[in-house]
Amino acid sequence: MTVEINKAGPEDTPPTPPEAIKAIPVRHYGRYVSALIALGILAAIVVAFAKGDINWGVIPDYFFDSRILRGVRETLILTLAAMAIGIAGGIVLSIMRMSKNPVTSSIAWFYIWFFRGTPVLVQLLVWFNLGFVFDTINLGPIYKDEWSDFMTPFLTALLGFGLNEAAYMAEICRAGLMSVDEGQTEASHALGMSHRKTLRRVVIPQAMRMIVPPTGNEVINMLKTTSLVYVVQYYELLKESSDIGTSSGATVEMMFLAAFWYLVLTTVFSIGQYYLERYYARGSSRSLPPTPLQRLRANLFSFSTRSPEAKR
Repeated sequence: MTVEINKAGPEDTPPTPPEAIKAIPVRHYGRYVSALIALGILAAIVVAFAKGDINWGVIPDYFFDSRILRGVRETLILTLAAMAIGIAGGIVLSIMRMSKNPVTSSIAWFYIWFFRGTPVLVQLLVWFNLGFVFDTINLGPIYKDEWSDFMTPFLTALLGFGLNEAAYMAEICRAGLMSVDEGQTEASHALGMSHRKTLRRVVIPQAMRMIVPPTGNEVINMLKTTSLVYVVQYYELLKESSDIGTSSGATVEMMFLAAFWYLVLTTVFSIGQYYLERYYARGSSRSLPPTPLQRLRANLFSFSTRSPEAKR
């Protein structure tokens, strides 16, 4: 007689599910201590300035003064004009530097070496004092005048900043063009695209991803560097603020006012740089980074709608 033994367990018994892992975050007490120290130092600085002998009420009174607004306008004009000269000159110098002609590449190298190696303040003073060297400027039938009448404070600042900026923009443009792989150009030529069309459609759009961020930094730096033109008696934001401070006796307050205006202007340029970088980032990433407005909306939405775990 044969007996069959069933070794299998009950068929309806489900497998035991694994226990949920309870992850306990590590507490970094050093971060809390450092945060408290930083907040304490910040509070001490704020209290020190609040108790100092500073008439903070003067700043709003002069913030939109006609002289201050004129200085802001001149600062913006000088910044944009000098950057236009710097960008145009930088493009030409970068092409000359990358040229296979040893003469043009050597001239571009010497220009970049000289203007990057000397302080911009020294260059401004040289342009301003060239009247001691040249009495007149004579361009033949085109233009002839006294050097002191020709080299105005605005032209001095424009040449000093623009020519100096061209040396930096040349290296920025050259780095951007060299960042594009040569295979891109070879593939474009294989498809029958001309050299000019390859630059416009393939090389430059990809190079702009590398050119825009440092160029934005140069624009912001140029905006702040314009404060140096007070040495050539050009009335921009800092010069106007300094004169108002001298006449009103609120010297320190007017310096704070100028600093606030510089912060406003640099913030506007930073926002423009962000959107320009976002524009040229198309195609390089699967999704574009969110704009500041989108981030603000996302944070507000996350605060208004709590998760079910948080409600418990």
